[in-house]
Order: sequence, then structure tokens, then C-alpha cells
Amino acid sequence: MLDWTDRHCRHFHRLLTRQTRLYTEMVTTGALLHGDVHRHLDFDGVEHPVALQLGGSEPADLAACARLAQRWGYDEVNLNCGCPSERVQRGAFGACLMAEPALVADGVKAMRDAVDIPVTVKHRIGIDRIERYDFVRDFVGTVAEAGCEVFIVHARNAWLQGLSPKENRDIPPLRHELVHQLKRDFPQLTLVINGGIRSDDEIAHHLHHVDGVMVGRQAYHEPWQMAGWDARFFGAATPFEDRRAVEDAWIAYLQRGHEAGRPWTQAMRHALGLWNGVAGARAWRQFWSDARQREQAPDLLHARAPRPGVAGAPQTNTLSQAASDARG
Repeated sequence: MLDWTDRHCRHFHRLLTRQTRLYTEMVTTGALLHGDVHRHLDFDGVEHPVALQLGGSEPADLAACARLAQRWGYDEVNLNCGCPSERVQRGAFGACLMAEPALVADGVKAMRDAVDIPVTVKHRIGIDRIERYDFVRDFVGTVAEAGCEVFIVHARNAWLQGLSPKENRDIPPLRHELVHQLKRDFPQLTLVINGGIRSDDEIAHHLHHVDGVMVGRQAYHEPWQMAGWDARFFGAATPFEDRRAVEDAWIAYLQRGHEAGRPWTQAMRHALGLWNGVAGARAWRQFWSDARQREQAPDLLHARAPRPGVAGAPQTNTLSQAASDARG
């Protein structure tokens, strides 16, 4: 979810679910050790529980970044062993690390020795055309020996050659049953399944076999789905009862940023799916995506924005068809 789950996205998601654990976009160890730490690590306290996801392979660097995560107040530090992009391949981390379970174990141990917060690993079920179950089983077993107790498993292989990151999300076949088998073989571990899970009923099905479910792009593109998770899966109260209340709270957040001198347009992109499936949603998306309005205050725009679901709501057309279709 690189360039997607930034702090603004996570704040928006917290308006929909208070119980679900949120993860940052992947931050490389180099960016933290040699870049702008505040830009990468600052977050709002309402985001808890929130995990920092790291990309890297050197145990000493991972340990140093884990200390930063704990110092900044994150609830978990997660090592990414699943990203297949060329960038991570050049850096010899991400999914490449599945070929080096001993190195991953060393990194996990170094982080666990450095911090008190949980250290977790996110990975694939295999790399390239290695589809044997024993490959992922042995990877999990080796890393678990270093003290990792939580594994988030994307139930596809990562093809490191010949496929783009986007194609790696669709072309390698999903094999959820392998993640279920991991839980049977490692009952003492916490196994979280990821990949191609769309409906709440599918989430409920997998929770009969594993300990948790991670949902990425489905939640991003259809955010209102998250509004039912606290009640259904945690037995907790829903933060807001309807989309209108969520929208009002979100615009208030944008307004605070605007008054502090921060552009609101980059944050607003994360909420453009809020009204999906409701009459007038397209006009609402177009209104809030109109670059000509970027200097205006969000609260003033909110007063004249289209109101999805309201009979006779104005149909505002301010964007090109291509921009609108990018959101479906």
C-alpha cells in the first residue's frame, strides 16, 4: 500500500473503525536512518492501534528503526517480506527475503532484542514458481524460532521476474488453503491471512481457520465496508452511524489542516470512495477532486458540495471522465 496508507488515510479509516489495526505504508530503513524521520513517523494518537511496516534486511538497521518505532509510540513493528517491486529487489529486501529465512530470523531477533513492542512479519506463500508448501512452512518455522509470533501471509506467490507489482496482486493464483494449513501446523502462532478477500462473509469464513484477516485495497476503495467491522467482528460500538456523520468529521479534519497551512487535496483523495454505491456519489467525487478548488477552505466547499442520497441533489460536473473513472 505504498503511497496509499499515509497518516491522512489512516485518520480517515479511524472514522470508520476504531478496533481494526492499521498499518503504515512500507518505510525503508534507509529512509528512516538517513531521511526525514518526522515526515515518515509522525502520526495522530487517534490512529492506535497502528503498526509501522519496515522494508530492510540488515539486522542492525532494522533494530535501530524498531527503536524509533517504539520511541514514536507505534504498537507494533512489521517487517515486509512480501513486496515484489523492482525497487525492493534492487535493495535485496521485501519478497526477496523469503529466499533467506535465516537472515529474516536474524533481523527479527535483532528487533526483538531492541524493543518491547511486538515484532511481526508479512510475507507471501512463495516466490517465483516455488509452490511447495514446505517452502513457506520452513520459512515460518525458521523465523518463529527467532521469536516472531505473528505472521501475516499474503496467499499468493511473488513472481520476482516478469510481473509488475500490480500483476503480482492478480496473476499468481490465490491459495488460501496454504495459510489455513500453516495455522494447523503452527497452532501456537498468530496467523493472519491476506489477499483477495472482499466481503465480510469471506472475512468471517477465514476467521474459522486463522486468527485474523488483513484487507488492503478492498478496504481502501470501498471504505464504508469498514464501518460494520467493529460491531460484527469486535462486538464494539460503531464510531459513526451513517456516512454523512463520517463526512462531517472528515471535513472538520481537513479544515484543521487547512488552517494550519497544509494542503487538503492530497488527504481528500483517500475518502473519495465513501459514498460508493449511493446515488450522487459520482458528482460528489467530481466536486471534491476539482483542482480549481484546492485553495478554498474545506468547510466552505462542504456547504455547497453535492449531497449523495438526497433527492434532487445537484449534479456537479467539474472533472474529466478519465479522472472520474479512475475511482470507478
